[in-house]
Amino acid sequence: MRTAELTQGAVESRDGTSIGYWKAGQGPAVVVLHGSMESARSHTLLAEALAGDFTVYLPDRRGRGLSGPHRPGHTVRTEVEDLEAVLNAAGADCAFGVSAGGAVVLEAARTLRGLQKVALYEPAIVDNPTPHREWLLRFDREVAEGNLAGAMVTSMYGLQLAPAFLKVVPRRLMTRITEKMLVKDERQAGPDAITMRKLAPTIHYEGALIAELAGTFEAFRDVSADVLLMGGSKGLAALKPWRDTLEKVLPHCRRVEFDGLDHGGSSDPGGINPSGSAEAVGRVADELKSFFKRS
Repeated sequence: MRTAELTQGAVESRDGTSIGYWKAGQGPAVVVLHGSMESARSHTLLAEALAGDFTVYLPDRRGRGLSGPHRPGHTVRTEVEDLEAVLNAAGADCAFGVSAGGAVVLEAARTLRGLQKVALYEPAIVDNPTPHREWLLRFDREVAEGNLAGAMVTSMYGLQLAPAFLKVVPRRLMTRITEKMLVKDERQAGPDAITMRKLAPTIHYEGALIAELAGTFEAFRDVSADVLLMGGSKGLAALKPWRDTLEKVLPHCRRVEFDGLDHGGSSDPGGINPSGSAEAVGRVADELKSFFKRS
């Protein structure tokens, strides 16, 4: 992949919060919205792969990197407004979203005018909000107690991220392992790096977002944009059935399932995505290039 120069920019969302972004490339604009436990820089390789054909905007969602904090009353609508501000600044009618970011992009396609093409990688839209509201209560309590590692374990189980073999590991041991992982990540990170410990509190808003959009599949029949719905054969099993549902309700949908890719297929390897690879990013980028190209 070529190396593209990344430059910084920022826009103001509707409530006055600054939403910062990185920008690279030339050509029609595409906005890339990252997922949970990620930041804008988590898709640097993808931006480099697309930069020869598109101007790629990588916004930091709230609470991360270049962007301002979450405010009271934060909802999915707030996330859509943040994305709208970047879309307007970029003059973009194309967007790509990953996991929770994919859910935001799809809701934006339903509620905003102007989006013509949206690509989604394992969007975090499910059928039932109740389990997420339940684990969020414990997550918030553990964060308030300063037990960030324990809160991350709670979210891992709540979001069904844990491989089957880890479900038999005692929670206390999982918490110790997670704390060691956080310490190692901080030790290896640069002084301004967005570490896993810094990102962990944002999981609250991801869980709330998933709960808010849960069971809203029928509403997406109103999406007029062309949709590229992607996932990996080794992705999150809890999300795959709901891609099947989305494929049925979206009026203009093309489905791609990548053999061998997991939930982090589009993201840079390392940190929270140890199984990622440049080859996986390249496969996703090729599909995006084909989908977003102008006729």
